[in-house]
This record gives sequence, structure tokens and C-alpha cells, in this order.
Amino acid sequence: MKNTVYITGHKNPDTDSICAAIAYAEFKNKAENVQAIPIRLGNINRETKFVLDYFDAELPTLMETVKVQVSDLKIDKVAPISPEISLQMAWSIMKKNELKTLPVIDENELLMGIVSVSNLTSSYMDVWDNTIIAKSKTSLDNILHTLSAKCVFAPNNQCSFTGKVVVAAMQPSSASQIIEEGDLVICGDRADSQMNAVDCKASLLIVTGNHDVEAEIIESAKKVGCVIIQTPYDSFTAARLISQSIPISYVMTKDDIVSFDTEDYVDEIKDVMIETRYRSYPVVNKDNKVIGSISRYHLISQNRKKVILVDHNEKSQSVHGLEDADILEIIDHHRIADVQTGSPIYFRNEPVGSTSTIVSTIFFENGIRPSKKTAGLLCAAIISDTLLLKSPTATNVDRIALKRLSEIAQLDLEKFAKEMFKAGTSLSDKSVQEIFSQDFKVFTINNYKVGISQVYTMDIEGFTTIKKEMLTHMELRSREGNFDVLILMLTDILNEGSEMLVVGTEKELVNRAFGGKLTGNSIYVPGVLSRKKQIIPPLSAAISAVNK
Repeated sequence: MKNTVYITGHKNPDTDSICAAIAYAEFKNKAENVQAIPIRLGNINRETKFVLDYFDAELPTLMETVKVQVSDLKIDKVAPISPEISLQMAWSIMKKNELKTLPVIDENELLMGIVSVSNLTSSYMDVWDNTIIAKSKTSLDNILHTLSAKCVFAPNNQCSFTGKVVVAAMQPSSASQIIEEGDLVICGDRADSQMNAVDCKASLLIVTGNHDVEAEIIESAKKVGCVIIQTPYDSFTAARLISQSIPISYVMTKDDIVSFDTEDYVDEIKDVMIETRYRSYPVVNKDNKVIGSISRYHLISQNRKKVILVDHNEKSQSVHGLEDADILEIIDHHRIADVQTGSPIYFRNEPVGSTSTIVSTIFFENGIRPSKKTAGLLCAAIISDTLLLKSPTATNVDRIALKRLSEIAQLDLEKFAKEMFKAGTSLSDKSVQEIFSQDFKVFTINNYKVGISQVYTMDIEGFTTIKKEMLTHMELRSREGNFDVLILMLTDILNEGSEMLVVGTEKELVNRAFGGKLTGNSIYVPGVLSRKKQIIPPLSAAISAVNK
């Protein structure tokens, strides 16, 4: 069975983050015996949607956390049972499979109860209750199966047993005083006892020892609707076994059932197990259909999710619950930050313009050709991150990779880039919150909390109408998130420069970093296109200078 590996980019995913995850998943699936699945940590922006639609690529699954869930445990695969089956059959299933409990499902395969060994034993010990067959509405099929019996006669209509169980081990005259209409009578080969039970209008006559029943008795039974069956067991054994024919629906636990969903987190179910201390618990999927069971033992052998990080290596930018997962690899082109691992991993960090450049290099180094679709996605990611190689982050490695990939994808780079940027930079019908959040990253620099959002646009003047509303939103977000500096970069792709909107208690750091002066909350910095290479380094230097 292949190991599942989740490949994820950062929160607020951009085109490079999504495309690198998809492409690296393809590489891992081709090169190794794993099931690599690309995932995303948030909604995609318009540019990324355009890219995925353009190349007919599937949107990665949204995953909010990689904390260990019930679905990650090696749960026992238990076939749920029907509420109609007998205690005897349930016991046989438990014994055969070495189980202590069994989940019970209804006709829609939904969980309706739990039957345990204690349920079975407690009901079997109630031997004094000779009306249990009637109370439990036991079916004829269950009685036949439990007593290994065959049916001599049964009416066409549904059989119903309403009386008590009687063993006719006495003279017919004495038995007549005990047998009432509707009773279930167990007797041997005495024809007079058999006829007496029928005359008393018993609902079921159980003939032990597999003895034949005379035709006259059968005809009389037909007139009063008395079912006649033959069992190979003697009267004592039949009397002992018949209580095992009752359906488990009569003894199962129906109320306050403790079950777990496959999406439940192990940290949370531990407390429930401690409080309840049952032997095992049913596990249901999102449709409430039973798929197995777990016990406290399974928590010992829990499987941590395996993840590969692309386009980031900061915990604040990564998936929730990362500390509970096994990080196998990191492929990135940003500064090395604070992600820690418990053992050595494959960490590839290169000073190139796009993580997708590194991913494409890995393909070619291993002699594996990316599919045409994947080559197109990698092209789009490199174009997006390097602004079609105009960004100062662009390197010769990016240029070589982009050229080689475009040949595989058969892509006109200039034409495609124009269409992609046009689709991606449109701000129409977007709220200030959506605009600010679409490419937002948090950085910790010498104990300063810095948040930087970057928005690419072909019309920086068109942003003027919502600037005041955006600053109000940023002020609120800065206070709620305790940011020292919060920045929105409005990057003009055509004119190759960025206007920065700045808020926060330490916003003067921006003046120090860029040698300018904020006008209100705004400053324009020509030639600045890269958050990673042209914003973070001077801002880090300014913070370091303050702390000296």
C-alpha cells in the first residue's frame, strides 16, 4: 500500500504555491512509490484560477489542518450487522473475529446501536423471563437458525409469537392448565402432547429430536395457524437455546452511543475515551456510515500525516497542526525561517525567482519530463513570481527553466503572460478584505511582527477610490493581530514600481528602510517589485539598526 504524502504551499496561496504543489506531486508520483496529493490552505486568487482553468488543471483539495485525525489511525475494519440477526449469530461473529462489540446499522446503513458481549451475556442470564421471545418480536427465521430446525408448517402470513415458552414434559391434561393461546411449546415425540399444544392454540410447536409429526396434527395446526418446526436438539437444549434467537435490536445499546467521525482529531477523542472507558468505539464517515471501530490501543499506533512544504518554510505561513505531522521535504526559494523537524530531511532552498523553477529542475535532474499540462502550470508560476522575468528576483536559472518548459507546453509566453496578468490584477467586485488577504504573509523579524500584502495591478490610479477604506481595514487588522508594521504593496507591473500603504505602531521603520518619507500612510518606491528581495531585506536592516 502506497504511503500518502500531502504537498502544500503556504496560506493565502499564490500561483507559484499552487502550481509548485501540483507539479511536485506529479514528480513524486512518477519517481517514487507514494501517493502524493497536492493540497491548498485557502482560497485561490483570480490569477491562479485563470491558470488552472487555462491548463484544465484540477484545483487542489482544501485542507485546514494536518493534525492527526481518526482517519489516520489503523482502525479495525468491522462489518456492521443488521438489527434483526440473532444473539447467537452476533456471538458467533464476535468469537470468530475476536471482537467485544459490534456496530448495528439500519436499512440505510446508518449507525443505530451497539451490541456488546455484556449485552449478550446479560440477556442470556435472564432465563427466568419466559416471555422474552414475544417481547423481542423474534422472527421465525431466527428461531429456525438458532435451533438448526426445519419448518414443517407455517402460515403464509407473517408469523407472530405472542406467548411464553413452555416445555410440555407432563401429561397433556396437566399441560393444558399451563399452555395458553399464543404460547411457544417445546415437546418430544408424544403425539398426544403435540396435539394438545395445537388444541390449546399455541403459536409455535417445537418438536425435538427431529421426530416426525403426524398428518392429523399438521392439519389441525393449519386450522389454528400454529407453526410447527423440527429441531435435532433434545428438549433441555432447545429450551436453553431458544432465548439466543432473539434479535440484537432487543438488547443493543441505542441511547447515548459514543462514536467517532473520521474527521475527529485524536487529541479530542482521547479525553472522551478516558471519561467513558468502553472497550471500543464505532467509527463513522461523514455520511454517518460505519467503517470500523477503534479502541485506546489504536491511539498508540497513530499515523502522523506526512507532508512536503513548497514555497515556504515559516510555521506562521504553513498548515495548522504542522507540529503533529512528519515533514519529509521542503522546497523553497525564500529566506530560511523557523520550521523545525525531528529528523534530517531533504531541504532544497535556492535563490531563484520561483519555487516552480526548482521543481522543474528536479524533474530534469532526474530524467523525468513533466506532462504538457504540468509544464504549462510551471511556466505560469515562474511568470507570476518573476513578473515575466522583470523582477529583480529573476535569475538566469529561471530564464533557462522557463524556456525549456514553454517548449514542452507549446506556450507563447508574452501572449499568455498578458492574459494572465490582466485576469489576475482585476480588482472589480472585490472587498478591501479580499484584496488585502489574497497574497498576505506574516514575518517575524527580531521580535517585530510584520505583515505584508502584495497586490499586482495594471492600473494603480484606479485604486484611489478605495484607499481610505483599505487603510481603515488595515488599522483594524493591525490592532487585532498585534502587528508592529502592516504593509500593502500595490505593485504596478507596467511601470515597475510599488506604492506602499503602511500602518502600525512602528510604521516609521518604512522611512528608515527606504530612505523616503511617508505621506500620510503612503510612500511610492520606484523599481520595487519583489516583497522577498526588495522589501524584507531593507526592513530587516532597519529593525536591526533600531535594536542596536
